[in-house]
Amino acid sequence: QVQLVESGGGLVQAGDSLRLSCAASGLTFSRYNMGWFRQAPGKERDFVAAISWSADTTYYADAVKGRFTISRNNANAKNTVYLQMNSLKPEDTAVYYCAADASRLSRLQSNYDYWGQGTQVTISS
Repeated sequence: QVQLVESGGGLVQAGDSLRLSCAASGLTFSRYNMGWFRQAPGKERDFVAAISWSADTTYYADAVKGRFTISRNNANAKNTVYLQMNSLKPEDTAVYYCAADASRLSRLQSNYDYWGQGTQVTISS
């Protein structure tokens, strides 16, 4: 059974940093591209960042480029993808989801096979 479990969310002030983690189990992690998406209250879920299985390619949404960094640890069975979020803004407030994609690296939610339950990130002004 595939599980993706996000952690690291919380309430911080504008300008602060957070690091989200997503621990994967039940799949061959090193064969999956991984993505982060977010859903703000009353809005649709949007793409944030994605990283290829080999970590040699990353994609970012324009809204987070230069502030967020996606990375992954395939070694020693860590099976974890991270999202380092710096210079946080109130508009970054959302539930953040990680997802796994067995096909080619994509910004499209429909390409992703497995999803976590999400972690809440709240940025106060």
